[in-house]
Amino acid sequence: MIGKIIGAFVGDRLAKETNAIGGASGAALGVVATTVLRRISLPAMVALGVGGYVAKKVLDKKSAEEQAGAGSPKPTKAPAARSKTTAKAA
Repeated sequence: MIGKIIGAFVGDRLAKETNAIGGASGAALGVVATTVLRRISLPAMVALGVGGYVAKKVLDKKSAEEQAGAGSPKPTKAPAARSKTTAKAA
């Protein structure tokens, strides 16, 4: 029972940090997560952890590449060269 309460609390806190999940649904996901974690084996837990770590690294790398590409200036045309007659008149 205490595990479900702690899971609901943690799920609620995580839901507040993300826009896609609301508070109540985050709490429900926390309860479900504690139940699932109790029932799966240790190798499955390790596999889930490693898979989550790898997925986060791939997504972070992809977003860093997109930000680097978006931050580079677009090529612009070189300013037109001024003619000598315009330079003398100015």
